[in-house]
Amino acid sequence: MVAITVELRNVEGTQAAMGWAGSHTIVVDRPEGKAGGQGLGFNGAQLLALALGGCFCNDLRYVAEEMGVLLGRIAVSVVLELEGSPQLAKSAEMTVLCEKQDGDGAERVIERAKEVCMVANSLGRGVAVSIEHAA
Repeated sequence: MVAITVELRNVEGTQAAMGWAGSHTIVVDRPEGKAGGQGLGFNGAQLLALALGGCFCNDLRYVAEEMGVLLGRIAVSVVLELEGSPQLAKSAEMTVLCEKQDGDGAERVIERAKEVCMVANSLGRGVAVSIEHAA
């Protein structure tokens, strides 16, 4: 089993948080005017949609390399639908354009990436989440 750890801390002088994994960072905040948000970074729903689309973009590259296919243009769009109070993700729709370097379609690459995409498959199957109070 592989475990990935990320850390988040408040950003001094704001009500935003800075998250990091290794040497990569990201700012998390609420929209300006909402619960002290200043719009300094992505909100949770945006991060969830980015995780889904970003993971799929990476998997297109992994799969293409395994298949010996050189990719050209990739364009991924994710629409995450939220509902309820508290808001929950109801559905996610991802639209994928992926072309080989010669401009031909890469349907086989897309289909294989669907099979192996960790975030898409994890969300589709449900992920156990626990939240515990730190001592």
